[in-house]
Amino acid sequence: MMSYLAGVDIGGTKCALSLGRANGEQIEIVEKVKFATPSTPEATIAAFISALDEVLLKHSIHKLTAIGISCGGPLNSRAGLVLSPPNLPGWDSIDIVSPFRERYGVPIGLQNDANACALAEWKWGAGQGTSNMVFLTFGTGMGAGLILNGKLYAGTNDMGGEVGNIRLEPDGPVGYGKAGSFEGFCSGGGIAQLAKSMALQSLREGGKPTFCPTEADVNGVTAQTVGEAAQHGDPLALDVYRVVGKQLGRGLAVLVDLLNPACIVIGSIFARQQSILEPILLAELRREAIPLSLSVCRIVPAGLGEQVGDYASLSVALYTLQNE
Repeated sequence: MMSYLAGVDIGGTKCALSLGRANGEQIEIVEKVKFATPSTPEATIAAFISALDEVLLKHSIHKLTAIGISCGGPLNSRAGLVLSPPNLPGWDSIDIVSPFRERYGVPIGLQNDANACALAEWKWGAGQGTSNMVFLTFGTGMGAGLILNGKLYAGTNDMGGEVGNIRLEPDGPVGYGKAGSFEGFCSGGGIAQLAKSMALQSLREGGKPTFCPTEADVNGVTAQTVGEAAQHGDPLALDVYRVVGKQLGRGLAVLVDLLNPACIVIGSIFARQQSILEPILLAELRREAIPLSLSVCRIVPAGLGEQVGDYASLSVALYTLQNE
């Protein structure tokens, strides 16, 4: 039976509204609207409602079936509250669910962005057919969404899957406010930190990395510029990604040993740098993980690719509908 779902994706700088046409468990994105995140929660909610009203009118849709909301944590999914995410200043205990429920009168679900992406990859991406799956964001930050025994596992107070906080080394790039953390080594910001420090050391020793030819260029170093340099064979950029790959393998080994998943799906940076990172992380995984657990676990890039975020909030809507 055909139904329509709406997805609300709230980001620190950008927001997106998706309208999906669902047929059973399959979904087709009918339309997507993007806009810059307004300065206040109230203005953001109003912008989403206005955009959704316009999209529904445009497509002559009189009734939605469910709405899914994806937002950076921390949050309280049961109460429908967004609790002061670091990328959304001013969003302090904001009731994000009630305005949509009052306006549209349909089931509303709220999940953090990692959980939402995990649901999308489980339903429509690389995790299809599994009962135990981990999704790793590996983008701006490093977070995990966990599908365990065929259900989303969010933890006691929606803090399940915060793997970025795990310390992998006594010191190193900072992520999650902790030096040497999983997020410190395996995130866009962490890779940039690592590359800057390694570039400065190289320059002082007479090297000339292509992504940072002089000390004056260091502030322009990003994960993207280092990744592009690595793809073109820059020796120092490749060294940076060797460190990242080793630490990624070490972090994955913890997840393999602890959760015994059938599949670990990794987003964003892994997909772009898979050819460099994969052999390094697999070698470290074989050294660190329990062989029997590793033998049943696939390590794969997001099946939905760069579109995983487009489907994430819609997957929350579908999951909410199926678990009312």
